[in-house]
Amino acid sequence: MDISVIIPLFNEEESLPELANWIDEVMKKNNFLYEIIFVNDGSTDSSWEIIQQLAQQNPACKGISFTRNYGKSGALQTGFQEAKGKVVITMDADLQDSPDEIPGLYDMIINQKYDLVSGWKKDRKDPIMKTVPTKLFNWVTSWFSGIKLHDFNCGLKAYRLAVVKNIVVYGEMHRYIPVMAKWAGFGKIGEKVVKHQARKYGKTKFGLERFLYGFLDLLSIMFVSKFRKRPMHFFGSMGILSFMMGFMITLYMIYDKYMNVFVRHIKGREINEQPLFYLALVAVIMGTQLFLAGFLGEMITTSSHQQGEYVIGEKVNI
Repeated sequence: MDISVIIPLFNEEESLPELANWIDEVMKKNNFLYEIIFVNDGSTDSSWEIIQQLAQQNPACKGISFTRNYGKSGALQTGFQEAKGKVVITMDADLQDSPDEIPGLYDMIINQKYDLVSGWKKDRKDPIMKTVPTKLFNWVTSWFSGIKLHDFNCGLKAYRLAVVKNIVVYGEMHRYIPVMAKWAGFGKIGEKVVKHQARKYGKTKFGLERFLYGFLDLLSIMFVSKFRKRPMHFFGSMGILSFMMGFMITLYMIYDKYMNVFVRHIKGREINEQPLFYLALVAVIMGTQLFLAGFLGEMITTSSHQQGEYVIGEKVNI
């Protein structure tokens, strides 16, 4: 199979028939062998009934329906598990991503040997209250990760099959799939300017709070990616630094007490009456705890993500 198209969706009943027909036209025009995997993320409208109808009309259309809303990351991860195409394309269901971009993305993966290609909505059809925070978000992510992309959060992306089979997307981590791919060893990451269309039906499902959560997720990914398999390198280093700081302060206080009593013949304050004593005590205790945390981290399972976390109610053509 050439291409798997994964479409996560939540309450997009109006756009699904048009999107499925559009993708089918593009695939037939380019002689691609393909599948479309609709992942219904707990929609409360008639989205799942429409997906079932599409699956009856076209065997290439497949559907997965969650019992409740888990979020875009859960939908993508489930779609990745089912994908069989050499190239995996993800796109949103709201018709803002154009299926006409699929051949170009496919070419970049197959012929230009990219591991991942991210769409870049250079000319966005969104209000300024959405575009300005998005630009800031993309700049911060690029700076933190070292990946030179203009649009990390674009839903239109293409992957080699090996990429989606070797990363785990959970929580709200779908924004950082390029970062996860890079840390997994898939370093050839590019981007393609894609057409961004104004939303035709309904309204956006995301609010501004996603940018705050997104930044926290970025910190989480950077930490987990770097120290997941070697927690002692982080906790142990911090623990040794804290312990040594407390130890040096303690030596200084002992030296100062000795000089006051035996050299200067001054009766100074007792050691336990000095603020530095409590600072040293806290530093030593924190250092010991951090060091122990590093040992425990080496012994605990490196990933808390559990396969099968998303409860699927129904499937069609899968």
